[in-house]
Amino acid sequence: MKKLTANYHTHTVRCGHAEGTDREYAEKAVERGLTLLGFSDHVTMPFPDGHESRFRVQRARLDDYVESVLSLREEFKGRLKILLGFEAEYYPDLFGAMRELLSAYPVDFLILGQHFNDSGESFYNTRPHSDPAMLHAYADRVLEAASTGAFSYIAHPDLPNFTGDGMVYRQEMTRLIEGCIRLDLPLELNLLGIREERNYPDPRFWEIAARLKPRVVVGCDAHRPEHVADPQNVKDAFDWLEKYGLKAEETVPLHKPF
Repeated sequence: MKKLTANYHTHTVRCGHAEGTDREYAEKAVERGLTLLGFSDHVTMPFPDGHESRFRVQRARLDDYVESVLSLREEFKGRLKILLGFEAEYYPDLFGAMRELLSAYPVDFLILGQHFNDSGESFYNTRPHSDPAMLHAYADRVLEAASTGAFSYIAHPDLPNFTGDGMVYRQEMTRLIEGCIRLDLPLELNLLGIREERNYPDPRFWEIAARLKPRVVVGCDAHRPEHVADPQNVKDAFDWLEKYGLKAEETVPLHKPF
């Protein structure tokens, strides 16, 4: 069976919906043969009114997150390469402030997880909808984010649960995939979606990918230590990619986020 050697998509308890200690994630990565583990918890977002999303690292815990990951990097040196990252949305009105906040820390990478289309965070993109304008806005946001050069890959690019016209879906997702190919950014096959049988991975998306051949990376999207390179999840992922004639990259060249 093919093995996963690197995972860049790892959360911590600080996001409020994950379990386990940071060390347990690192230990599981070593146990399952990974050589690289990127922590990428949900980014602290500097909303101008001071409120904080319930699913992100709270600002009061940001220093703790960074210090913990850097400490583990030293502790596991020689056994596991550990990187400090964040999963972030791209909100044009907050992007500058987010980068300014994070620039005080030695962040290795960002991955894009566009759960919402705008900073109002009023509609979660996995909720079913049939609005072409919303799907168009999602593709726009992903491509705008990709064009900044700050993101190393696109997490769960097939997140939208679009139930409308199939031609609209094909047009917008073709536009998204082609844009990421032009910008040389990998697209993630997300293991959380496989584990929990979510609306993603979406066969419609990967049928388009099968034709266009984008770069692909497998991301564990681990919210528990046992999710790190879970053997059954990994097998399912490689089986999925084989079905669509795609191959995953072992490692991803990282973009400097600042």
